[in-house]
Amino acid sequence: MKKSVKILWLVAFGFLGFIILLVLLINFRIIGGMPSLDELENPRASLASEVIAEDGTILGKYYQVDRSSSDYNEISKNVINALIATEESRFYDNSGIDPKGTLAIPFYLLIGKKRGSSTITQQLALNLQADNGKQRSSNPLYRGFQKIQEWIMAIKLERNFTKQEILTLYLNTVAFGDNVYGIENGARTFFSKDAGHLSIEEAAVLVGMLKGNTIYNPRRNPQNALIRRNTVIDNMLKEKFITPAEAASAKSKPIVLHYNKIDHNKGLAPYFREVLRDELKGWCKTHKKSDGSEYNLYRDGLKIYTTINPRMQLYAEEAVAKHLAVLQKSLFAQNDIKTGNVWKKWPKFLDQYMKESDRYKAMKEDEASDSAIAKAFNTPTRMKVFGWKSATEPDLNEIDTVMTPLDSIKYMRAILQAGFMAMDPESGEVKAWVGGPDFRYFKNDHVAKTRRQVGSTFKPFLYCFAIMNGMSPNTVLPNEPININGWQPKNSEGSTGGSITMAGALAKSLNLVAAYLIKQIGAKAFADFAKNKVGFSSDIPAYPAIALGAVEISLYELMQGYTMFPGRGINTKPIYITRIEDRNGNILETFAPVKREVISEKEAYTMVKMMEGVVAPGGTGARVRSRYNIQGEIAGKTGTTNDNTDGWFMGYTPKLLAGAWVGCENNFIHFSTTAVGQGANTGLPIWALFMQKVYADPTLKIGSNDHFPVPPNMAEDDIYMNYDSNVQPGAESENVGNGSADDYGSGAADDFAQPGYDQPEPTKPAKPKENKENNKEKEEQKPAPKATMPAQPKKDH
Repeated sequence: MKKSVKILWLVAFGFLGFIILLVLLINFRIIGGMPSLDELENPRASLASEVIAEDGTILGKYYQVDRSSSDYNEISKNVINALIATEESRFYDNSGIDPKGTLAIPFYLLIGKKRGSSTITQQLALNLQADNGKQRSSNPLYRGFQKIQEWIMAIKLERNFTKQEILTLYLNTVAFGDNVYGIENGARTFFSKDAGHLSIEEAAVLVGMLKGNTIYNPRRNPQNALIRRNTVIDNMLKEKFITPAEAASAKSKPIVLHYNKIDHNKGLAPYFREVLRDELKGWCKTHKKSDGSEYNLYRDGLKIYTTINPRMQLYAEEAVAKHLAVLQKSLFAQNDIKTGNVWKKWPKFLDQYMKESDRYKAMKEDEASDSAIAKAFNTPTRMKVFGWKSATEPDLNEIDTVMTPLDSIKYMRAILQAGFMAMDPESGEVKAWVGGPDFRYFKNDHVAKTRRQVGSTFKPFLYCFAIMNGMSPNTVLPNEPININGWQPKNSEGSTGGSITMAGALAKSLNLVAAYLIKQIGAKAFADFAKNKVGFSSDIPAYPAIALGAVEISLYELMQGYTMFPGRGINTKPIYITRIEDRNGNILETFAPVKREVISEKEAYTMVKMMEGVVAPGGTGARVRSRYNIQGEIAGKTGTTNDNTDGWFMGYTPKLLAGAWVGCENNFIHFSTTAVGQGANTGLPIWALFMQKVYADPTLKIGSNDHFPVPPNMAEDDIYMNYDSNVQPGAESENVGNGSADDYGSGAADDFAQPGYDQPEPTKPAKPKENKENNKEKEEQKPAPKATMPAQPKKDH
């Protein structure tokens, strides 16, 4: 044998030995990091975690890649047939590697053509590698190494899985563009249906996208997608999966998309989902999988079952949007807002917000001078900003306009914020959660993440404590000027004199009576009750002004405090997760409400009856019935803080407790008149609009025929409440009080068609009342203020 031939054989055998050694090293996972046999038998493709509503619908997802998972029997045969016909017609005839296709590669390369030889099983192996962070390499040598890995993995997959399982795994891992992974998610995103009901033409569109999920994306490139779809249909006909008639019918139809990509900034309950995300991150850190690693919210396909009712959530979001749109016109119509004079006393805040903007940071990175930045922020610029256009279609609430970036900051800071929450007071289940006007523009959650002064919504706890200390709803109290260590509160309408029952004082929200009570009971004793008995975690300082709600509490926490009234004395912590499951449906944890008895059932019912006076004629929340015509048993409390900064309404029926807050992010931006800024005009209408829709929806089984259960030990005299007196209604405007009687005489805008104060009326004619004639006095009616939006609103980006 010639030396050259011998060398050739040595090289050939050496190369073959190297390849065999390389295969063995890869197979036994000594090099390359190939998944173990256990990992191949139990592939852990990255799955999005799903937030599931009370009725089983998906509220949203948390993901790095938006992927879903399906079983074989949940996938339409049209998809399976289209896939095999297009990707690998010999799928059922090989064992993971197509020898014929692989051997043909060199011949195609010689004639300058590119030919793919990867089987569906090999493509699955590539997808599983990519899911573990190993992307397809562009380096020819390393790509060859990856190819060997794929061959080995393909053979192992074929040995450990059936053909059906391989097809299912493949379809659960492929990408369909728009960061959508998995056939189920592809079907839902592009056609708004599950994968089991895809037609021939729809299946062909999705399978056609596998060749190039951008170039053949029907949303981006509809013509390319149509051509590719028809090619797939032809392949299905060629492989005899469909008849010529079916192929002709499918090809004759246009591509009709029902695109519905789940976006965390959109959809129902985005504020709730963001709050939930933070809680779930903490949960994942404290819970381990079987291998000892922490759960990953974005990859492990958790299913989080929540208590959110989609219908109530929709009604809540629409109520907030509808009323804020009306109120916003009134705020923008104020002279100090229109002219920008409101910022003259607060230039440091304006400077702060400018420096926090993306525009400022970008210019600083480009080393722009301070003078150049100042000039840019005072130069009119085309931009998009938030603006109310529709209560039912949030995507429309965007305005193309021109304004200076500095003016855009002023504009956006003057957008009214809101928080709204509804829950079952006995079970603690949260049914609706609205944290603000639009999550795309305003990320702060005003249900659980922010605390504001609560004003007179805190008074029911004071009155409850007085009841517990021997007073009665019909105990007569003075409405006289009072001095407590130099603190001299006033009724905002300035009225003094006369006397009134506790029930009447709460209904009319009289500050002087509340101050009298705190003086008798003691600020320290009441603060201890609020913190240690009711369970408020917020700071409740032991000074007299807490009688008028001079404490900062979140809406979420205030809702928990209120549960003890309709909950028959039981304080129930709101609950919004019922259980968490893993991707296979195994329950990882269940959640139950935390309950504590705070007051007796009799005391709770007494407070319910007292708070019914708030929405009765003469009460500060009378417009619930007179203006919104909501009937049945309802109790609640209005609240407004100093300078109309915060407007509140807490209301409940026998089956539902809901609360609303309205205000601006900055305390110095507020309504200039109590007529518009009081809680009865800001928070209450949101509650009322929501309840109107709840009552009108028979599927919710909540209505005007529901009744608060009367404790068995309640006597008739205990139930009777005397709300009537010669004392005018109070308001929560001054000293964290609630508006004047006159202030209740005008509505905010178009939604409030009839201005005029609802006069006190005898609620129980059989019982005699004092000064009855005085209650018939008519209050002066004021016209509703005209309201207009600024001509050119804009926002800095």
